[in-house]
Amino acid sequence: MQPDLFDNSSAVQPQILPLPDADVTYYPGWLSADQASVIKQQLEGELDWHQDTIKIYGKLVKIPRLQAWHGDPDAQYSYSGLSMTPAPWTTTLSDLRQQLAKQCQAAFNSVLANWYRHGQDSMGMHADDEPELGKHPVIASVTLGQARPFVLMHKQSKSKSKVMLEHGSLLVMKGTTQQFYQHGIAKTARQIDDRINLTYRYIHSSIKSNNA
Repeated sequence: MQPDLFDNSSAVQPQILPLPDADVTYYPGWLSADQASVIKQQLEGELDWHQDTIKIYGKLVKIPRLQAWHGDPDAQYSYSGLSMTPAPWTTTLSDLRQQLAKQCQAAFNSVLANWYRHGQDSMGMHADDEPELGKHPVIASVTLGQARPFVLMHKQSKSKSKVMLEHGSLLVMKGTTQQFYQHGIAKTARQIDDRINLTYRYIHSSIKSNNA
């Protein structure tokens, strides 16, 4: 990996989203377009991509995207009836982790990668509130490729907000965000390019999930 791959000196000022009961910051241009494109190409070939099956309302369905789970050996993660054992860190993912740790002042021991191949690939509304993530998790989300609208919905008021996650951007959710909000990526009928999203997080291995 090139030494200056993570030089984000030209990054745009961060934007704090005005959401009640949440702490969400958006960093457009956290990576330059060229940096993000190089990283995306590397990840396409080096990650353990597959299409998993999850349980929704008692039915087994294939998730509408490809995904990969990488991290420390003890970073076991479970959601929607799916238990994931991490593949080892790649150099690209590890280098990104170091930069995100500096940016967020937080530790990360795992990353969930999602590859949205086209507009029909999506992510249903959900909260990253599994027990093993802890009470106030820090979730660092990096977008590589096609910009997609990211929807945040307050669990109580049902009010919705959208932010367009652009190529090379970083979105950080922390504090009580997962407690009060769900988030997701909707399908679109438009012909669009693919997108890889990386969500870095910390799994507390001593806490067992009820979803396992």
